[in-house]
Amino acid sequence: MILRPMRILWVITRYRLDTLLPLARMPWWLRSLFILSPLRLVPIGECPRGVRLRLALESLGPIFVKFGQMLSTRRDLLPKDIADELKRLQDQVPPFPAHQAKALVEEELAMSLEDAFADFESNSLASASVAQVHAARLHGGEAVVVKIIRPGIERVMRQDMALLYRFASVLARIPEARRLRPVEVVRDYEATLFDELDLTKEAANTSQLKRNFKGSPLLYVPTIHWELTHRRVMVQERIYGAPVADTAALLAQGTNLKKLAERGVEIFFTQVFRDNFFHADMHPGNIFVSFDHPHDPQYIAIDCGIVGSLTREDQDYLARNLLAFFHQDYYEVAALHIESGWVGEETRANEFAAAIRTVCEPILEKPLKDISFGQVLLGLFQTARRFNMEVQPQLVLLQKTLLNIEGLGRQLYPDLDLWSTAKPFLERWMKERAGVSGLWESLKRQAPELSHQLPELPVLAHQVLTRAELEHRQRRRQVDTMGGIVRQLSQRGRSQRRLRLGLLLLAAALAWQPLSEWAAGQPWPALAAAALGVLLLAWH
Repeated sequence: MILRPMRILWVITRYRLDTLLPLARMPWWLRSLFILSPLRLVPIGECPRGVRLRLALESLGPIFVKFGQMLSTRRDLLPKDIADELKRLQDQVPPFPAHQAKALVEEELAMSLEDAFADFESNSLASASVAQVHAARLHGGEAVVVKIIRPGIERVMRQDMALLYRFASVLARIPEARRLRPVEVVRDYEATLFDELDLTKEAANTSQLKRNFKGSPLLYVPTIHWELTHRRVMVQERIYGAPVADTAALLAQGTNLKKLAERGVEIFFTQVFRDNFFHADMHPGNIFVSFDHPHDPQYIAIDCGIVGSLTREDQDYLARNLLAFFHQDYYEVAALHIESGWVGEETRANEFAAAIRTVCEPILEKPLKDISFGQVLLGLFQTARRFNMEVQPQLVLLQKTLLNIEGLGRQLYPDLDLWSTAKPFLERWMKERAGVSGLWESLKRQAPELSHQLPELPVLAHQVLTRAELEHRQRRRQVDTMGGIVRQLSQRGRSQRRLRLGLLLLAAALAWQPLSEWAAGQPWPALAAAALGVLLLAWH
């Protein structure tokens, strides 16, 4: 385990990643630590900073590469040279040798390449952090792509996840960071990340997404060839389209970028709210635009290894929160957060609403090009920290996907009004969900279960009533028992008081003769004080 941290430190040193840190903004003691660090003895070299960062992330493995992929979509948060270089992480990671790829395919399919394919290209079409893709052709003539998991990748990923767990455990001990629930977030990330290593899961996700958008002009999803798909090898239809990040190519073919950007938002909300099944790895390397009908553009989605879904309760709360944001009803946002348990019940809704209004009001009237979601999220996180709001691990994938969508929209059509594009969809969805049609669909969905339980309702009702009667009797017995204990304690207290009074009277009788002689020679104040003391003692 200690070798992995040493390698990470060596990579940071080799590529001088310390030069990317904003030293001027750091505290003086931390700035001094970096200035005096032995790292400064290592030459920076001639590589630009973006290239050094990309090479470092590539050498550290898939978890770090995916972090770089996510950063590459946030051009509003990064300098242009770094964003351009990180963009290469999406599908230009160095490939592993062709002979390893061929051997792994033959081992997984339990047949030779000649039996499985009419043609198999040795050079990879694309290479990513977890897998790489080769073009091939089936014996029936269909053009396909073969996706192959990188050899030995699981061991490296488990080492990195162990480091993340250790880091999260340390964070969980810090009161400021505990509300972020770092261990739960890492656990969710681990589950989704390791799902990518099983290509049968990706194939199943792809088939599900294809069914959800069957015949849709918005999105096309390639067909899976299940007979040639296994855990480490997947074969699917080859698609032809322009990469969504290649704006020049899209403009050259006359693509309607405004409509393309609006359809991207519609696809996202359709997946989240209509289907409750969304592609959660929508970086530009996984999204293409069909060459057909550029004035009525259609997206093509690949790499469905990471997908997300929400509970019905989270769907409802999320939709109502977004609509409240769009209507600038911040009190409703605050009330929903309290109702859902995302902030404590002791939170005052009016104070929480005022804090959210301060962050969100300046952005709602602006186009996407003038909005920095990074700054908005930073403001919301500061507000959340003030009100002890806990991070919801089940929403982390959704937040990541929304950031990817925003990054794509910023590249395609910066004047896109995200709010006006999403608002009608959400209002229609809520109307369908809460209206007569939504009630009817809910009844149809629950009809089989209700029909099964209906004959058992009399028996269930009798069992409930019997259980309630038993609980009532038990409570009565408990009350009677407690009453008896109280009476016994009360009687014991009265008998003790009578015993103390009797002893006091007996002592007074035995001492009467000496006391009477003493009292005869005392003034009346002393006698009054003695009498009061005896009365108080008797009362106690």
